[in-house]
Amino acid sequence: METPKERPALLIIDMVKDNFDEDHPLPITPFARRIISPINALIRHFRTGKWPVVFATDAFHEKDFIFKGRMKPHSLADTRGAEVIDELDRRAQDLWLPKPRFSAFFDTPLDQWLRERGVTLCAVAGIATNFCVLTTVMDAICHDFKAVFLEDCTAASTEAFHRQTLDLYRKNPLHPLLQVLTSHQLMAGSGEQQGPAG
Repeated sequence: METPKERPALLIIDMVKDNFDEDHPLPITPFARRIISPINALIRHFRTGKWPVVFATDAFHEKDFIFKGRMKPHSLADTRGAEVIDELDRRAQDLWLPKPRFSAFFDTPLDQWLRERGVTLCAVAGIATNFCVLTTVMDAICHDFKAVFLEDCTAASTEAFHRQTLDLYRKNPLHPLLQVLTSHQLMAGSGEQQGPAG
Protein backbone atom coordinates (compact mmCIF):
# COMPACT_ATOMS: atom_id res chain seq x y z
CA MET A 1 0.00 0.00 0.00
CA GLU A 2 2.68 2.52 0.93
CA THR A 3 4.66 4.06 -1.91
CA PRO A 4 7.51 6.58 -1.70
CA LYS A 5 4.83 9.27 -2.11
CA GLU A 6 2.16 8.00 0.31
CA ARG A 7 2.01 7.25 4.02
CA PRO A 8 -1.47 6.21 5.25
CA ALA A 9 -3.22 6.52 8.59
CA LEU A 10 -6.29 4.57 9.64
CA LEU A 11 -8.98 6.74 11.23
CA ILE A 12 -11.63 4.71 13.07
CA ILE A 13 -14.67 6.84 13.82
CA ASP A 14 -17.16 6.55 16.71
CA MET A 15 -16.93 2.84 17.45
CA VAL A 16 -18.01 3.60 21.02
CA LYS A 17 -20.01 1.66 23.58
CA ASP A 18 -23.11 3.86 23.37
CA ASN A 19 -23.41 3.07 19.67
CA PHE A 20 -23.46 -0.66 20.44
CA ASP A 21 -26.02 -0.40 23.22
CA GLU A 22 -29.36 -1.92 22.17
CA ASP A 23 -31.12 1.00 23.91
CA HIS A 24 -29.09 3.60 22.03
CA PRO A 25 -31.24 6.33 20.43
CA LEU A 26 -29.47 5.89 17.07
CA PRO A 27 -30.19 2.40 15.65
CA ILE A 28 -26.77 1.67 14.13
CA THR A 29 -25.94 -1.51 16.03
CA PRO A 30 -26.99 -4.28 13.59
CA PHE A 31 -24.86 -2.87 10.80
CA ALA A 32 -21.99 -1.64 12.98
CA ARG A 33 -21.35 -5.10 14.41
CA ARG A 34 -20.58 -6.41 10.92
CA ILE A 35 -17.63 -4.08 10.46
CA ILE A 36 -15.76 -4.97 13.67
CA SER A 37 -13.95 -7.95 12.12
CA PRO A 38 -12.82 -6.18 8.91
CA ILE A 39 -11.66 -3.16 10.92
CA ASN A 40 -9.57 -5.42 13.17
CA ALA A 41 -8.05 -7.08 10.09
CA LEU A 42 -7.14 -3.66 8.74
CA ILE A 43 -5.68 -2.62 12.10
CA ARG A 44 -3.40 -5.67 11.95
CA HIS A 45 -2.32 -4.70 8.45
CA PHE A 46 -1.51 -1.15 9.57
CA ARG A 47 0.46 -2.41 12.54
CA THR A 48 2.52 -4.61 10.20
CA GLY A 49 3.23 -1.56 8.05
CA LYS A 50 3.96 0.59 11.12
CA TRP A 51 1.34 3.10 10.00
CA PRO A 52 -0.65 5.22 12.48
CA VAL A 53 -4.02 4.08 13.85
CA VAL A 54 -6.41 6.66 15.30
CA PHE A 55 -9.60 6.03 17.27
CA ALA A 56 -11.63 9.25 17.00
CA THR A 57 -14.69 9.19 19.24
CA ASP A 58 -17.57 11.52 20.03
CA ALA A 59 -17.16 13.32 23.34
CA PHE A 60 -20.28 15.45 23.53
CA HIS A 61 -21.75 17.46 26.38
CA GLU A 62 -25.38 17.10 27.39
CA LYS A 63 -26.20 20.73 26.60
CA ASP A 64 -24.39 20.79 23.24
CA PHE A 65 -26.05 22.68 20.40
CA ILE A 66 -26.45 19.51 18.33
CA PHE A 67 -28.87 18.10 20.91
CA LYS A 68 -31.30 20.98 20.41
CA GLY A 69 -32.69 19.07 17.40
CA ARG A 70 -34.01 15.51 17.21
CA MET A 71 -30.72 13.90 18.19
CA LYS A 72 -30.67 12.63 21.77
CA PRO A 73 -27.62 13.02 24.06
CA HIS A 74 -25.18 10.15 23.71
CA SER A 75 -21.44 9.46 23.85
CA LEU A 76 -21.00 12.09 26.53
CA ALA A 77 -17.43 13.09 27.42
CA ASP A 78 -15.81 11.11 30.24
CA THR A 79 -18.55 8.47 30.38
CA ARG A 80 -18.30 4.74 29.72
CA GLY A 81 -20.53 5.16 26.67
CA ALA A 82 -17.90 7.33 24.99
CA GLU A 83 -15.19 4.67 25.30
CA VAL A 84 -13.97 2.56 22.37
CA ILE A 85 -15.67 -0.84 22.29
CA ASP A 86 -13.66 -3.69 23.78
CA GLU A 87 -13.97 -5.79 20.61
CA LEU A 88 -11.59 -3.53 18.70
CA ASP A 89 -7.83 -4.03 18.95
CA ARG A 90 -6.85 -0.67 20.42
CA ARG A 91 -3.35 -0.47 21.88
CA ALA A 92 -1.32 2.04 23.84
CA GLN A 93 0.57 3.29 20.79
CA ASP A 94 -2.67 4.25 19.01
CA LEU A 95 -4.10 7.73 19.30
CA TRP A 96 -7.42 7.90 21.13
CA LEU A 97 -8.90 11.22 20.05
CA PRO A 98 -12.11 12.42 21.74
CA LYS A 99 -13.80 14.90 19.41
CA PRO A 100 -16.41 17.57 20.18
CA ARG A 101 -18.30 17.29 16.88
CA PHE A 102 -18.75 14.97 13.90
CA SER A 103 -15.43 15.36 12.08
CA ALA A 104 -12.24 13.99 13.63
CA PHE A 105 -10.52 17.17 12.44
CA PHE A 106 -12.91 19.71 13.99
CA ASP A 107 -11.36 21.44 17.02
CA THR A 108 -8.84 18.60 17.58
CA PRO A 109 -5.04 18.33 17.11
CA LEU A 110 -5.44 15.61 14.45
CA ASP A 111 -4.09 17.63 11.51
CA GLN A 112 -0.82 18.45 13.29
CA TRP A 113 -0.53 14.92 14.74
CA LEU A 114 -0.80 13.36 11.27
CA ARG A 115 1.67 15.80 9.72
CA GLU A 116 4.21 15.11 12.44
CA ARG A 117 4.09 11.45 11.35
CA GLY A 118 4.37 12.17 7.66
CA VAL A 119 0.85 11.01 6.82
CA THR A 120 -0.46 11.85 3.35
CA LEU A 121 -3.56 9.62 3.10
CA CYS A 122 -6.43 9.07 5.55
CA ALA A 123 -8.34 5.79 5.30
CA VAL A 124 -11.59 6.28 7.20
CA ALA A 125 -13.60 3.52 8.90
CA GLY A 126 -16.40 3.42 11.47
CA ILE A 127 -19.82 5.00 11.85
CA ALA A 128 -21.88 6.58 10.54
CA THR A 129 -21.09 6.61 6.83
CA ASN A 130 -23.40 9.53 6.14
CA PHE A 131 -22.42 11.64 9.16
CA CYS A 132 -19.13 11.42 11.03
CA VAL A 133 -17.31 9.28 8.46
CA LEU A 134 -18.40 11.61 5.66
CA THR A 135 -17.41 14.80 7.50
CA THR A 136 -14.04 13.31 8.44
CA VAL A 137 -13.36 12.26 4.85
CA MET A 138 -14.27 15.72 3.58
CA ASP A 139 -12.19 17.47 6.23
CA ALA A 140 -9.23 15.24 5.37
CA ILE A 141 -9.41 16.56 1.81
CA CYS A 142 -9.83 20.12 3.11
CA HIS A 143 -6.63 19.65 5.14
CA ASP A 144 -4.77 18.46 2.02
CA PHE A 145 -4.73 14.73 2.79
CA LYS A 146 -5.86 12.13 0.29
CA ALA A 147 -8.92 10.31 1.65
CA VAL A 148 -10.51 6.88 1.29
CA PHE A 149 -14.01 5.80 2.28
CA LEU A 150 -13.59 2.19 3.43
CA GLU A 151 -16.69 0.53 2.03
CA ASP A 152 -16.64 -2.67 4.09
CA CYS A 153 -15.42 -0.95 7.26
CA THR A 154 -18.14 1.70 7.51
CA ALA A 155 -21.82 1.50 8.43
CA ALA A 156 -24.92 3.67 8.73
CA SER A 157 -28.32 3.26 10.38
CA THR A 158 -29.65 1.63 7.18
CA GLU A 159 -27.97 -0.18 4.31
CA ALA A 160 -29.60 2.31 1.95
CA PHE A 161 -28.03 5.34 3.67
CA HIS A 162 -24.64 3.59 3.62
CA ARG A 163 -24.87 2.66 -0.06
CA GLN A 164 -26.28 5.98 -1.23
CA THR A 165 -23.56 7.95 0.53
CA LEU A 166 -20.78 5.86 -0.98
CA ASP A 167 -22.40 5.91 -4.43
CA LEU A 168 -22.23 9.71 -4.43
CA TYR A 169 -18.44 9.52 -4.29
CA ARG A 170 -17.57 6.45 -6.36
CA LYS A 171 -16.94 8.69 -9.34
CA ASN A 172 -16.02 12.22 -8.44
CA PRO A 173 -13.90 15.05 -9.83
CA LEU A 174 -11.37 14.71 -7.00
CA HIS A 175 -10.32 11.16 -7.93
CA PRO A 176 -7.77 9.83 -6.99
CA LEU A 177 -7.55 12.26 -4.07
CA LEU A 178 -10.92 10.96 -2.85
CA GLN A 179 -11.83 7.30 -3.39
CA VAL A 180 -14.22 4.59 -2.25
CA LEU A 181 -12.34 1.33 -1.69
CA THR A 182 -12.80 -1.91 0.20
CA SER A 183 -10.25 -2.75 2.86
CA HIS A 184 -8.92 -5.50 0.57
CA GLN A 185 -8.39 -3.03 -2.27
CA LEU A 186 -6.62 -0.66 0.10
CA MET A 187 -4.36 -3.40 1.45
CA ALA A 188 -3.60 -4.57 -2.09
CA GLY A 189 -2.69 -1.02 -3.10
CA SER A 190 -5.22 -1.07 -5.92
CA GLY A 191 -6.56 2.45 -5.48
CA GLU A 192 -4.12 4.18 -7.77
CA GLN A 193 -4.62 1.52 -10.44
CA GLN A 194 -8.30 2.36 -10.86
CA GLY A 195 -9.24 4.40 -13.89
CA PRO A 196 -10.02 8.08 -13.63
CA ALA A 197 -13.47 9.07 -12.45
CA GLY A 198 -16.00 10.07 -14.99
